[in-house]
Amino acid sequence: MIRVRVIGRKIEKEIEWQKGMKVADVLRAVGFNTESAIAKVNGKVALEDDPIKDGDYVEVIPVVSGG
Repeated sequence: MIRVRVIGRKIEKEIEWQKGMKVADVLRAVGFNTESAIAKVNGKVALEDDPIKDGDYVEVIPVVSGG
């Protein structure tokens, strides 16, 4: 299982890990894409193609923009 927390949205959930899973897959599972959020895996900023391992902790940080 992968634990996921979305910063500022009070969303915490567990996602079932699947072989070949990447950061982009986790972002999609909680309703984001790589342009609308940044991910930290086990405390380190991760790129969308970085692999996810069973037991990882992912923090999703929504990108804020506006004028």
